[in-house]
Amino acid sequence: MEEVSLVGSKLGMASLTSDHSSIVSMNLFVALLCACIVIGHLLEESRWMNESITALLIGLCIGIIIMLNTQGKTSHLLVFSEDLFFIYLLPPIIFNAGFQVKKKQFFRNFMTIMLYGALGTLVSFVIISSGIKFIFSKMNLGPLEIGDYLAIGAIFSATDSVCTLQVLSQDETPLLYSLVFGEGVVNDATSVVLFNAIQNFDLSHLSSGTALHLIGNFLYLFILSTLLGILVGLLSAFVIKKLYFGRHSTDREVALMMLMAYLSYVLADFFYLSAILTVFFCGIVMSHYTWHNITEGSRVTTKHTFATLSFVAEIFIFLYVGMDALDIDKWGVVLRESPTKSVELSSILLALVLIGRAAFVFPLSFLSNLTKKSPHEKVTFRQQVIIWWAGLMRGAVSMALAYNQFTRSETKVRKNAFIITSTITVVLFSTVVFGLMTKPLVRLLLPSPKQLQHFSSMTSSEPSSPKSFVVPLLGNGQSPGGNGTVARPSSLRMLLTTPSRTVHYYWRKFDDSFMRPVFGGRGFTPYVPGSPTERDNP
Repeated sequence: MEEVSLVGSKLGMASLTSDHSSIVSMNLFVALLCACIVIGHLLEESRWMNESITALLIGLCIGIIIMLNTQGKTSHLLVFSEDLFFIYLLPPIIFNAGFQVKKKQFFRNFMTIMLYGALGTLVSFVIISSGIKFIFSKMNLGPLEIGDYLAIGAIFSATDSVCTLQVLSQDETPLLYSLVFGEGVVNDATSVVLFNAIQNFDLSHLSSGTALHLIGNFLYLFILSTLLGILVGLLSAFVIKKLYFGRHSTDREVALMMLMAYLSYVLADFFYLSAILTVFFCGIVMSHYTWHNITEGSRVTTKHTFATLSFVAEIFIFLYVGMDALDIDKWGVVLRESPTKSVELSSILLALVLIGRAAFVFPLSFLSNLTKKSPHEKVTFRQQVIIWWAGLMRGAVSMALAYNQFTRSETKVRKNAFIITSTITVVLFSTVVFGLMTKPLVRLLLPSPKQLQHFSSMTSSEPSSPKSFVVPLLGNGQSPGGNGTVARPSSLRMLLTTPSRTVHYYWRKFDDSFMRPVFGGRGFTPYVPGSPTERDNP
């Protein structure tokens, strides 16, 4: 009995020690998040830094300190987990992007976004996979199968849409933001679909039928994922419109919107669809219908709640990646074998990323411009350079997919260690170097603030976006302020050159006649105490 009690006490002490260690780690990590926010605010006006790069560099510095204190045993407080990333951190970022996106700008360039995000990702995937198959086979890394080569192609075709949000401004460069971010969302979805297909398909006998099956699988997932997001968004709008939650509690409205948004993500994951696309389009639908059916207090709350959750998740991801990048288990094999070979691998992968992105941005931009009549809708060569550069960053999606493919067996296996460390190197280099240079590049290639302001006013969003509560009466005039005059010749010229029967015109007509009477929205908001209609109709 004494031995049993002694063992039990030891187990209890071990459990308490483990719990205390976890509590200390969480306290330190939360304190680091606070430090990232404060330092990011102090560097807000910097032409080089942004919150993502700040958090990544802080994570690296803390990782070095932890490694020195533990004598090289560990470098992180928390271990990178792809489940944590995909289930908890990515959903609020993608949903808020759809919720805040300027819908008219996004759908006006929808075909160009699809060209970049879907077809462009496939082009990049083929180039990267072919390049590493040709080069890696000569570098004696160990036994790599065809599935490994294809998986690496999918991993490095995934752009970092999170960092894109930090380096481009939706207000200053709406067309660039719309194209790069829209492409990033579709790109992430395409890369994940490709990666999952590679893991599930029998790749020992590749044929044209396999390629067609992959394409058909992508179209199936894209269409069903989009429809699921739209359906969940419409359901939330219908329920809130019919039940008048605002009469009793705005808390119920906010809670229902948040839970329905997350439900769309987990439902897509449950049905093996693209959860990224689902939650993105759910955010767009909710901002168009649901957001206008709730009270004014709920509108303010939801707008800031979604933005805050997204912001904290972004900082969390980059701090997480920075600390985990120095893990000794991943670098030990490489440092013992050949650090030079790791540098060579990283350089080759980075070069293939550069070539693969250039191979589709410029040709597809040329094809897209052929379909545009107005010169203001065409993507200029300078804008193409920015689109190419801004999409070079690789982030947590690439790391999560790399861990999934190359840590299923032992991490210390030679080929796994080299590929994971090379992925970390590419992610760190592309995020820091390309991220630091994006803002100066935008200012260099688009230097005129007046030109940016004029371009922003020419392609401004519809006034129903939850981004702002103050809506100018004339969307194509000057912004509020100044002397209050309106550029009449410019507006008249736009009126004469813009076709009066566009796709948007017919959609608006259908929306006003059928969709908004059923699901609510701007102009169809039910009477709810505390809502803006209460002030308009005393």
